[in-house]
Amino acid sequence: MKLVITAPRGKMGNLITLIAADRPDIEIVGGLGPKGRDYIGKDIGEVAAIGKMVGAPVYDSIEDIIDACDCVVDFSTVEEAMHILDVCRAKGKALVCGSTGFSEEQKQAFVDAGEDIPVMLAANTSRMVNVMRILLEQAAKALGETCDIEIVDMHDQKKLDSPSGTAKELGEAMAAAMGVELSEHDKYGRGPGRDVREDGQIAFHSLRGGDTPSSHIVYFMGNGERLEIAHHSINWKCFASGAVDAAEWIVKQPKGSYVISDCTEL
Repeated sequence: MKLVITAPRGKMGNLITLIAADRPDIEIVGGLGPKGRDYIGKDIGEVAAIGKMVGAPVYDSIEDIIDACDCVVDFSTVEEAMHILDVCRAKGKALVCGSTGFSEEQKQAFVDAGEDIPVMLAANTSRMVNVMRILLEQAAKALGETCDIEIVDMHDQKKLDSPSGTAKELGEAMAAAMGVELSEHDKYGRGPGRDVREDGQIAFHSLRGGDTPSSHIVYFMGNGERLEIAHHSINWKCFASGAVDAAEWIVKQPKGSYVISDCTEL
């Protein structure tokens, strides 16, 4: 598989480069960085600081490298991701996108692109997080009518979107298990002042600070007892490895819009 990796200087891009470079069935053909950066044209191994050269340069235009690849793995920005999606769709290339913060209209664009290419929008590529989602679906189905559900996500100080894409996906999974629409039951933050909790709410709270990679805790709060289901990442390697696994899987699939659980067989 010939692979393009975006944002090789980013916390995900450099780890994806490190992992992909060690897989014998993957050839990294290029990286993609923002225009004007001083590392454009340099080897992606040097740019990502993985300790070895890969033999593929970093470009500042997806159009310059798209024809040479089979798949793009993108952890960049919302704006760049939408452009990459358009180019991949036009050129018939597979895409795994782990960027977050998309609007509902933008998410629909990924679904629509599945008419022409194999594409995956994955807010979280960790296998454990996807096991967590299954546990939450079961818990919500059993406890949703009798418990208050609160979701707390914790990320580093530079994360832009809140709640996190993972928190939203977990909320959507629980709402579906309960047979309701999340948009009709979601609640974001609380206060200041008086704010009575309504029955049936699925509430989101976001903490941002330091270099915390990712933590998600879901509380099912009943009378006299409380159930907590949580996932804590120690670093970003679990997400990078999952993204590379997803890329290896998606290039073997027919056109369609996929989610991460499709390739983890959960």
